[in-house]
Amino acid sequence: MTKQAPIIKRFKFIVNRWAKKVGLFQTLKGISKEKYAEKFSASLFYGLMSAIAVNFFFEPGHVYSSGVTGLSQVVSAISGRYLGFTIPVAAAFYAINLPLLVLAWYKIGHKFTVFTFITVTMSSLFIQLIPQVTLTTDPLINAIFGGLVMGTGIGYGLKSRISSGGTDVISLTIRKMTGRSVGSISLLVNGIIMLFAGLLFGWQYALYSMVTIFVSSRVTDALFTRQKKMQALIVTSRPERVIQMIHKKLHRGVTCINDAEGTYQHEKKAVLLAIITREEYSDFKHFMAKADPSAFVSIAEDVHVMGRFVDMD
Repeated sequence: MTKQAPIIKRFKFIVNRWAKKVGLFQTLKGISKEKYAEKFSASLFYGLMSAIAVNFFFEPGHVYSSGVTGLSQVVSAISGRYLGFTIPVAAAFYAINLPLLVLAWYKIGHKFTVFTFITVTMSSLFIQLIPQVTLTTDPLINAIFGGLVMGTGIGYGLKSRISSGGTDVISLTIRKMTGRSVGSISLLVNGIIMLFAGLLFGWQYALYSMVTIFVSSRVTDALFTRQKKMQALIVTSRPERVIQMIHKKLHRGVTCINDAEGTYQHEKKAVLLAIITREEYSDFKHFMAKADPSAFVSIAEDVHVMGRFVDMD
């Protein structure tokens, strides 16, 4: 007991010293309780959804997910077939993500890495603890419903501004260093997954895995609307009130064209142009009704923006 006590104290000292050196304590103090609770609940939800998708649909149906989850399934399948022992999907998922988390800490941001670490840990834990259940052996049903469940988890996670790690970290790192968006990384990883799915279980399972990826991406897009831009064109006789509302409530910029004229009553109007996200649209309608209920508003969906548009947390 006397020998163990100094060892424990020594270990605690080393851990505390390392945490202070990399700025872990300072990062944790900088996270508000409200944001922590929101993101932690999103991490739990994603972990649960990914575990249900893997253990209830993907693994029983020999269907592969996209990204690091699918790559972990490939590692598990190859180890079981050729190495004589099976590496659990949860362990492979965690092992692949660990070096990426170190990369994210130094290249992307500390808060991002903390929540990504929580998400990866929750996902690995749930995949390991929730037993594998065969609801059906039909690979197409497993592909569709597995993609639905996984897409729900990813979409909800993205809405809460959390990352599940994997290819997200690589893409964000390259984008931060070069300014370029690299979608080809995800395409490459998914291509490798499809190749191994075909080689291990037959090419029809590679096609089923493509169905999974398609369904998952569609569900994710339906839930995660932050990246979808909308253009609001507002014709108003109260431009100052509307501009103040958009600035203060939505934190968006406005372009104002003065001295516009209505052709029926020849009233002087102002034409305002603002770009918002799909997620902000309901708030925009609510505040717009208060700022100028009689304004004429035209909305164009899914517009493409060139130039400076800030994606806010």
